[in-house]
Amino acid sequence: MIRRILVIGVVTAGVMAGFSPPPSTLVLGVVMDAVTREPVANAIVTVGGAETRTDGRGMFRASDIGASKVRVRAYGDGRAEVAVDTLRRPPAEIRLVRLRPKALYLSVFGIGNRTLREAALALVETTELNALVIDVKGDRGLIGYRSAIVLAQQAGAQRVITMPDLPGLLTTLRQQGVYTIARIVVFKDDPLATARPDLAVRRRDGSMYRDREGLAWTDPHNVEVRAYNIGVAREVAEAGFDEIQFDYARLPDATGLVYRAPDTLQNRVAAIDAFLREARTALVPYNVFLAIDIFGYVCWNPDDTRIGQQLERISEVVDYISPMLYPSSFQFGIPGYRNPVQHPYEIVHRSLERALERTRLPAVRFRPWLQAFPDYAFGGGSFTGGKVRAQITAAEDIGTNGWMLWNPHNRYSRTDVEPDSGAVSSVDP
Repeated sequence: MIRRILVIGVVTAGVMAGFSPPPSTLVLGVVMDAVTREPVANAIVTVGGAETRTDGRGMFRASDIGASKVRVRAYGDGRAEVAVDTLRRPPAEIRLVRLRPKALYLSVFGIGNRTLREAALALVETTELNALVIDVKGDRGLIGYRSAIVLAQQAGAQRVITMPDLPGLLTTLRQQGVYTIARIVVFKDDPLATARPDLAVRRRDGSMYRDREGLAWTDPHNVEVRAYNIGVAREVAEAGFDEIQFDYARLPDATGLVYRAPDTLQNRVAAIDAFLREARTALVPYNVFLAIDIFGYVCWNPDDTRIGQQLERISEVVDYISPMLYPSSFQFGIPGYRNPVQHPYEIVHRSLERALERTRLPAVRFRPWLQAFPDYAFGGGSFTGGKVRAQITAAEDIGTNGWMLWNPHNRYSRTDVEPDSGAVSSVDP
């Protein structure tokens, strides 16, 4: 296990005669790798409500009035914090444990279903899995914990509570060594759009847009819609999640729709960018990782895929990018591979290669979603065992920050995650 050490010093300014404001604290520190003793550049340090980064020497400085804690995280590591008061007795250290999340997905109902939850946790306990992606606001707009957001109650998003004690649940998972990721479905929100038609996406004839599942969407250009979802993110960050993951942080993949702004590439990208930047600012005090799910084809398309997801722009804001690299979702294939389900390794590996080339980010900034459900686009065959492992191998060969398995029914098999000697690591060089 690799650990990194944050060594911190604190300098407190003297109080002027006749004036006694809260002391202004100058926090100085350096982040180092505990094994190699090399500095860690670009680590994220939060003091009070401000975020700063370590420089090329792994050093940082920050000041704040009345700060109680110093919090730190770095790409590829977990999170840690230390009370400022304890730093008055140097040397003080924060140890960051190297972490590659390997996760299963549980829906709003899956986390509340004892059978599904315990089956997932049993796999976490007995395999290399170490993380869960948990719906806190799911595909149908339901918020499964008790929220204080008035609009959530008014919209009917609270009609099913599957996590009555969210902080308690997270404490239990933390004690079990589980890295927790809060999945928030953003703009696909049938309860909110139905309760507040003024926030909904519409068709040109004025009718409310509904997707292939019959669900309505909210308009990403609307400030109130963005604030609603950021409110959810703040609540679950405060409850103790390690990471916030936004899904459906995009416009619908349909034409002929009407938004508050003209439907242009520039406006679409600007709306998603504004949401992500607003969310990042709001989440600074919580030192929580921020991630976004994107279509697999976003890795390949140079534009925004008509949904506002432009890879280079997104990469400037979030900590982790999670492309959904399900072979079944590549209905048009990729260059050289017309039947993606027959080449799961290549779909994952080459899509990630393309994303790295475009963003120039290190591989640790990516964590892909992988297919652990039956094929639906190329004959409808099973998709387990070796095909799942081939995807995992591809992600690990690239060096991503772990991976996540998606099954909408939340049912997973040990054969999906255990190494398979028959799994193909590369086909058609």
